[in-house]
Amino acid sequence: MPKLVVNTDGGGKISYELTEDLITIGRAPDCTIVIEDSSVSGHHAQMEIAGETYRLKDLESTNGTRVNGIPITHTVLRLDDRIRLGAIEARFEPDVRGSQPLPAIERIEAKGAETSAAPVDFENASPFPRRTKERDQVRTALVASAMVALLAFIGSMVAVLAMHVPAL
Repeated sequence: MPKLVVNTDGGGKISYELTEDLITIGRAPDCTIVIEDSSVSGHHAQMEIAGETYRLKDLESTNGTRVNGIPITHTVLRLDDRIRLGAIEARFEPDVRGSQPLPAIERIEAKGAETSAAPVDFENASPFPRRTKERDQVRTALVASAMVALLAFIGSMVAVLAMHVPAL
């Protein structure tokens, strides 16, 4: 069961298990959770079950209701929400009885593959095409002619620069 843990003026805490579908909170004696503090209204707020958690609604109290520092008129509570009713602090806590510890760590032994052959239906997942053994003769001729042209250009530039260099 989730709980509402209320901090008292003396620094103590009172824990209320939330077992009912509708819970009223306030200073009045007919409330489900009675908080004896002048900042809390007679019928300050109510909590109503909504699925797995509770919905908190302010009942137009004088000093208001806040959840995590934000004033609310109604909201769905999350676990560990901080609730302020007037000057009284409370916290919505989870049900820890349903929690279980993590299982013990097991040592798993890794084994090597029995064979390293690819399965019959295995396909190459690479986005690049496979290299072929044959060379493309047109491509090779274009690259070779581009290299010859580049060398001729560099040679002519060196010759032109050599003509303009003054003799020492």
